[in-house]
Amino acid sequence: MTRRSSICTFISRSKLWLVTLIVFHLSLLSASAQGFLKLQQDSIPFFRGFAVSADLVGLAQMQLGDYGQYEAALRLNLHDQYFPIVELGVGKANHVDDEVTHITYKTSAPYFRVGVDVNIAKNKHANNRIYVGVRYAYTSYKVDVNRSPFEDPVWKNTTYYDVSDVACSQHWAEVLFGIDAQLVGPLHLGWSVRYRNRLSNDDGIIGKTWYVPGYGIQDTSNLGATFNVSIDI
Repeated sequence: MTRRSSICTFISRSKLWLVTLIVFHLSLLSASAQGFLKLQQDSIPFFRGFAVSADLVGLAQMQLGDYGQYEAALRLNLHDQYFPIVELGVGKANHVDDEVTHITYKTSAPYFRVGVDVNIAKNKHANNRIYVGVRYAYTSYKVDVNRSPFEDPVWKNTTYYDVSDVACSQHWAEVLFGIDAQLVGPLHLGWSVRYRNRLSNDDGIIGKTWYVPGYGIQDTSNLGATFNVSIDI
């Protein structure tokens, strides 16, 4: 594939998401316009600190299955309404395809997401919040795919399959809805439901990869979820 055709493919896949993000931000600006003067006169400081959090869903996946991720986030609090956020993690998989093929898929790589959450609760300064948000995400990872030696059923000779360190990458976007509730003091619990869409991807020489760090299994639904424990600082 030429560089020009790659760029055209990326633009085509990104068009819908660019329109979605533009409409989303325009709606936020429209909703905030009426309250701008109130925000200026509000006695609450503009910068309200930040929070650190960890996702428990990915941790549970790691402990109970053959893939998952360790993920933490840093989120700024601007006037209890706007929350710029960076999410960093490491996604891992060690998966045996099935009992027939015995093909093993392995990967381990970091990923990141950046974006913003907006508190849409009527009382912005309450301890409990309702969010809508957007994310841009990226990961660059390497994949090992192999099968232990086996006897060919026709030719009766021993054969095997082994591909290592195949370089892959993926860009994707997410829109989300979430809730954050104060448990006690600075400790909060929250969850989010996310819709994910690939913007661009490179699966190397092996076709579609089974698992993408931070994105999940590619053949499942575009929906995802997080369950976070966070501390306000």
